[in-house]
Amino acid sequence: MSEFVHKTIGKVVCETAERFPEHPALIAPQFQIRQTYRELYERCRQTAKGLMALGVQKGDHVSVWTTNIPEWVYLQAALGMIGGVLVTINTNYQSHELQYILKQSDTTTLFLIEAYRDTSFYDTARRVLPELDAHPAGKLASANLPLLKNVVYIGPRPETPGMFHFADMIERGRSVSDAELDRRMASLSPDDVINMQYTSGTTGFPKGVMLTHVNIVNNARMVGNVMGMTDRDRLLIQVPVFHCFGCVMSTLNCMYHGSTMVLLEFFDAQQSLEAITREKCTAINGVPTMFISMLNHPDFARYDMTSLRTGIMAGAPCPIEAMNQVRTKMHCPEIVIAFGQTESAPVMTMTRRDDPVELRVATVGRLLADIEGKVIDPETGADLPPNTQGEIVTRSACVMKGYYKMPEATAAAVDRDGWLHTGDLGEVDADGYFKVTGRIKDMIIRGGENIYPRELEEFLFTHPKVANVQVVGIADKKYGEQVLAAIQLKDGVAADAEEFIAFCKGKIARHKIPKYWEFVDGYPMTASGKIQKYKLKEMFEKKYKEG
Repeated sequence: MSEFVHKTIGKVVCETAERFPEHPALIAPQFQIRQTYRELYERCRQTAKGLMALGVQKGDHVSVWTTNIPEWVYLQAALGMIGGVLVTINTNYQSHELQYILKQSDTTTLFLIEAYRDTSFYDTARRVLPELDAHPAGKLASANLPLLKNVVYIGPRPETPGMFHFADMIERGRSVSDAELDRRMASLSPDDVINMQYTSGTTGFPKGVMLTHVNIVNNARMVGNVMGMTDRDRLLIQVPVFHCFGCVMSTLNCMYHGSTMVLLEFFDAQQSLEAITREKCTAINGVPTMFISMLNHPDFARYDMTSLRTGIMAGAPCPIEAMNQVRTKMHCPEIVIAFGQTESAPVMTMTRRDDPVELRVATVGRLLADIEGKVIDPETGADLPPNTQGEIVTRSACVMKGYYKMPEATAAAVDRDGWLHTGDLGEVDADGYFKVTGRIKDMIIRGGENIYPRELEEFLFTHPKVANVQVVGIADKKYGEQVLAAIQLKDGVAADAEEFIAFCKGKIARHKIPKYWEFVDGYPMTASGKIQKYKLKEMFEKKYKEG
């Protein structure tokens, strides 16, 4: 593991500011923010002192419940300077989920914005913490959340009983000296846990993935190296920063390589197209649904995409057609695919910028430098030969420390030899290129035949009327499961099940042809734009209850 760097996040930001002081660091067009690395570093130091003035100690858990706002970036770096653990909260969460995260994570300080979409974060927090009215800021005493002391509000309200304003915190930080902050920075170890990401919780309760400075700094370094990121790059950050895609593969990637962050508060196809054109972005990260939405925007042709060079499509299987359009129509010839999961901080494999197109659309690439990976038999644990399907496992200094306060779940995910069991089905060829064929849990077993949704989705994507498609298994008395395809048609076209059945006949095995066809306007999504197949499955299983 000689290549791994042993640096804290604070050290990374400090070194980049020294190397590129006058280089653009953060552009947040919706907030009229344009900062150089010198200015960004200074703002992060002010934020760090503010946190210290609030009493945040090394190892304290600090929850951040906001969209992609500049303060999020300041907090990420500032917590990395003082050793506070950043707990990321999904912007789609409601009161029950907020309370669960705050309690399970032992959070001592919560940052929040006014609102997002139709949810008032301010009102939600007051419902979860009715005691805010009775206690001054910094002295919260909650019966339900006894460790939570500080709530910090970022937004326009002049009066926020029981909460600090972000500006108040910065002001308080003036009482903390540079020397005190430097001493705190020097006391940290790169092996300390610094980030806690809650996994989506597709099964059971969300688990807090504990990631160290070493885990995420190195993942950001390797991801940026594969993309060829330098101080000349400008990365459009439209993915939520509360996920690793946002805070490791995007913000930290830029901070490590001296690249410019072009930050959008949340994904909006038109805002993204405008930002690329106006800021001359060279790189773009997104999940496939984001790219599809941008490509299908009615005014797409009006925007200038020629500055783009590279980017990452990840977070879900990438349709071949979408990949090809991103390369050609979006002028992004060096677009790459990344694969991994939060527990591996997050990226394990990537395609390379100079890989032939066939490899970039048919595989998830090769292992990153210093990362091990292989395919095993999920039943026996035995290593499998090339081109044989099994479970993908990985081992490296990027693998998490564990799930917070969940030793059994940790032992189930990381074995005694340090291998992280991903739960993903896949295979690896003789040249080391991995393919992901599905989740072990997603696999459809119809009458004893294994059917892999990914394979069917790729096939149905070749139909000219399809904008997006998701395949799930529906419980069936006779066969165990039946195949259902939920198809989103392109704008202005119509189709029916008969047309698709005719399209399938003679091209794919009869048992793979979906029994059920649903035409949908959209899919249940996580906040990061990942499609929630289990919700789709639940929805349609109710509809087709008999079988």
